[in-house]
Amino acid sequence: MHLKKYIMRIVENNIIPFEGFLAINLFGVMFVRKGKKHKISERTIRHEQIHTAQMREMLYVFFYLWYLIEWLIRLPFSNAYVNVSFEREAYINDNSSEYLNNRKPYSWMKYL
Repeated sequence: MHLKKYIMRIVENNIIPFEGFLAINLFGVMFVRKGKKHKISERTIRHEQIHTAQMREMLYVFFYLWYLIEWLIRLPFSNAYVNVSFEREAYINDNSSEYLNNRKPYSWMKYL
């Protein structure tokens, strides 16, 4: 599997994501705030590329449904955002430039 498969479009703008957030990946398009203080690192790009891989294998809509359900389940017990399996996979592996080349489909399930 070649990393090129996970290339995503990056859109700089003044609206998405909301102030206080660095980036958001919506349906495989990464939105970042304009401006020098909002420069995106390679690690952040890899993190969002991992999410793009997750979205594609879950046919996008099911990714968002699963994400919401898992977030709601985890909400009363922990910091739900960082404990969602999709985020755990991305945070644990976004420092590895080779991760997406070796990632197996549905790898996020190991982080449930």
